[in-house]
Amino acid sequence: MAQDVELGPNAVEKWFDKLPHAKQKVTKLHFYFHYIVSGKNPTATTLAQSNMTAKSPTFFGSVAMIDDPLTVGPEPNSTIVGRAQGIYGSADQNEAGLLMTYNIVFTTGKYNGSTLSVLGRNPVFNQYREMPIVGGSGVFRLAQGIATAKTYWFNTTSGDAVVEYNVMVQHYSH
Repeated sequence: MAQDVELGPNAVEKWFDKLPHAKQKVTKLHFYFHYIVSGKNPTATTLAQSNMTAKSPTFFGSVAMIDDPLTVGPEPNSTIVGRAQGIYGSADQNEAGLLMTYNIVFTTGKYNGSTLSVLGRNPVFNQYREMPIVGGSGVFRLAQGIATAKTYWFNTTSGDAVVEYNVMVQHYSH
């Protein structure tokens, strides 16, 4: 069960029955995304690449899987609030632009067990990147919103990064 949200087909049907009386709510979230490709415990790994990926300045055609920790602060030992789990691919031949499709999975606090689904373009070297929130589960059923990402720290040698996220999400409250 997601925090205070019943799961299962019957529970979802009851939730939809109450939807006309539900209030829309806007929730603002802030956390740090730790992208780790180096060391003993990487949280991102390349799954596949095309024949041209190695020759591409943007790594076009590369596809990776992530299970990155999300924390309260930018420090590696900061409190974990969830994980970013999904896939991204290098989808731009002209600049470092990723197609991101992943879930923000909350593992603690009042959103524990709930998720937000992100699907969008991430031009990684832009100062700010907006990616749409296209859905969610648990507390965030039928969510929609925007995740704004800004690189906080990037190690050009290892490829590791910490990215600050500000998320505005509209969802229903029963």
